[in-house]
Amino acid sequence: MVPSPRPRFILAPAARRDIRAALEWSEEKFGSRAAQRYCALMKQALRDIAADPERPGSMQRPELSAGARTYHLRFSRGRARASGTVKNPRHFLLYRRSEEGIIEVARVLHDARDLDRHLPEDYRRNPS
Repeated sequence: MVPSPRPRFILAPAARRDIRAALEWSEEKFGSRAAQRYCALMKQALRDIAADPERPGSMQRPELSAGARTYHLRFSRGRARASGTVKNPRHFLLYRRSEEGIIEVARVLHDARDLDRHLPEDYRRNPS
C-alpha cells in the first residue's frame, strides 16, 4: 500500500503572527495547558482544510476574492488531538487553494475582529 501524500498548506507571515499572538494570549489568560489545547486545535483545523478545503463548515467568500474561504476552528474540535477540548474557540482561518492545489492560509483571525480591516490586499475584490 502506498501512503497518501501529506496535506499541504502554507502559512503567510501574517497567519504565523496571528497564531503566535493567539497562543500567547491564551497562555497568559488561561495557562499553558489551555494554550497547548488551542495549538492542537489550530493544527487540526489546518490539517482538515488541507485534506478537504471545501469541508463542511467552510464558507465561500466571493465578496472577498475568487476562491477565498473561511473555516472556524469550532468545526475541528472533535478531531483535535489534545487532552481536553477547547470549549469556545474564537478564531477562523482565511484561505484559498492555489493553482497547484496548495492551501494558502492568509490569516487566522479572532471571530470578533472586523475582517475587512485585517484583509490582505490580495484578497480584496476592489483594492482602494
